[in-house]
Amino acid sequence: MKITEGYMPFLDYKTYYRIVGESTGNKKPLVLLHGGPGSSHNYFEVLDRIAEEDGRQLIMYDQLGCGNSYLDGHPELWTREVWIKELMALREHLGLDEIHLLGQSWGGMQALEYVCNYEHTGIKSLILSSTLPASWMWGEEAQRNISMMPKDMQEAIKKATESGDYSDPAYQAAEDEYMLRHCAGALTDDSPECLRRPVKKGREAYVVGWGPNEFTPLGTLKDYDVTAQLKDIKEPSLVISGGNDLCTPYIAKYMYDHIPDSEWELFRTCRHMCFVEDNEHYVDILVDWMNRHD
Repeated sequence: MKITEGYMPFLDYKTYYRIVGESTGNKKPLVLLHGGPGSSHNYFEVLDRIAEEDGRQLIMYDQLGCGNSYLDGHPELWTREVWIKELMALREHLGLDEIHLLGQSWGGMQALEYVCNYEHTGIKSLILSSTLPASWMWGEEAQRNISMMPKDMQEAIKKATESGDYSDPAYQAAEDEYMLRHCAGALTDDSPECLRRPVKKGREAYVVGWGPNEFTPLGTLKDYDVTAQLKDIKEPSLVISGGNDLCTPYIAKYMYDHIPDSEWELFRTCRHMCFVEDNEHYVDILVDWMNRHD
């Protein structure tokens, strides 16, 4: 399987990209937007098999501020506008005229922001994987999830959130438990290599962009809200979420209910990374979807 890596000049910096497989005329490439902000493309490598099994090219990249595009000390860069311009620049740089666009978590916010608020062409379909249409909705659903945690953990989270001091070990234990329930399990020797590989996470990009944790959106994205624009989305849209996801079934159903041409696939036993936790089913669903919408 052919893998091509490279860098695109962007602003005064550079953006790393990774292309899996080769382009074919009939099957449009899949562009993948990772989460965070400040995560990296690494976990998407569990989808590399699509290039061979479906004869379709995959393009993934590390957004500015993380992974092989790591950068910090530039809080002015961690805004949705910069990351959307980076996506637009990458499409132009690689000649990606017609694509399927998959965004997971923050990447899905990015995809929605792009199609709702920017001029765009050539998007054959959207795949909205464990994502959200509004920061306030994520925060509200997070509080509902927290209310189902042990009382002492609820109190530790409340105390840290109100004081802005997140250094208490009791709070850190509560945050770990929240993420274990709704995001992902601990890495083991059996975890895919791409998850175990060391990576430079963009902590500054995350804190400045989103906030101190998943349940307190305080950063530059705190006012993100495309709920009013969902009804105007023209692209066929596949909503994917897990039964125990940070993206709760309520959030997923909200997107499904409000995007006109949409389908929703609920991975009932999964958390925030359905594509890792039920890779077989995820790949099957994705391949079928893209072949229906090429």
